[in-house]
Amino acid sequence: MTAAETLVALLRDPAQANTIDPPGWTAVLAVARAETLAGTLAHRLEGFPLPDVVAKALAEARIDAAEARRTALWEANRVALALRPLEHPVILLKGTAFVAAGLAAGQGRGIGDCDILLPKRLLDHAEKRLVDAGWEWIKSDPYDDLYYRRWMHELPPLVHGKRGRMVDVHHTILPPTAGPTPDAQALIADAQALHGNLAVLCHADMLVHAAAHLFADGELAGGLRNLWDIHALIEERGMAGLEARAALHGLSAAVGRALRLCHALYGTRVPEPCQRLNVFDHLYRRRMLARDGWGRERHRMLRKAFYIRSHLIRMPVPMLARHLWIKWRKGKAASGSG
Repeated sequence: MTAAETLVALLRDPAQANTIDPPGWTAVLAVARAETLAGTLAHRLEGFPLPDVVAKALAEARIDAAEARRTALWEANRVALALRPLEHPVILLKGTAFVAAGLAAGQGRGIGDCDILLPKRLLDHAEKRLVDAGWEWIKSDPYDDLYYRRWMHELPPLVHGKRGRMVDVHHTILPPTAGPTPDAQALIADAQALHGNLAVLCHADMLVHAAAHLFADGELAGGLRNLWDIHALIEERGMAGLEARAALHGLSAAVGRALRLCHALYGTRVPEPCQRLNVFDHLYRRRMLARDGWGRERHRMLRKAFYIRSHLIRMPVPMLARHLWIKWRKGKAASGSG
């Protein structure tokens, strides 16, 4: 069993902790850190007898996760305050949404950017309010800025000048150039209100978004953590309405694959038709477990294939070719001027 497989087994059944030797723990912790799952692992293993050095490492991970939670909630509060004049709830996404809603998926979870969703008609106003409140543009290059505004599902990222925290303002959950076209109006209309001008997606949409983020919008980096999000959401609140919402958003394929892999890796309770991997699922599983005992990524060619896939699913080939050509020329010019 590889270190990544051992990590998955521990998350699935913490009682297996008593079967791991010291070198095994070193490898598991390395993979957990690389996959941003150290806090989640620490939460799962809390109360189990562990070697002292492992217990200490996991205690530190719990402290880090608690600080990440505190920081994420404070940043969400600041964003909501800045956007209050819009008179529209700020819909939190991903990790910040999990902790704000008090969900099990947020327990121990690492949290990076503050991802939010707003109606497209409010983006210009939201951007101005955030800039006035101290956030600054990261994408200073005119082409990059235009690319985001024309082709992406979010504004160019903004970072706060003093706190260094980034906010990503989405108007939908996938690039408009991607194949599936989620119903952004339905996502927003059915969001569930929290306190303080905040909201989160409804449960079924939260699952659909997690599956979209994992399989329809990237190269599967950090896939084990993102798949754990789906597992935790299902184990806590079930799958009511999921099939219908996945169909509404054109993401039935991504959701189906998420369910199959959740069951295969984490033992998630899903319907019988979702319990058998197909031939392509095995490639996804291999990609998600592609780390060695040092936390380094393995299977270079497989990772390269998924990297190429991540670009192909974002835009048609002619558009992709033009985009890569422009980026290559700009990189060439920048290296030449240096």
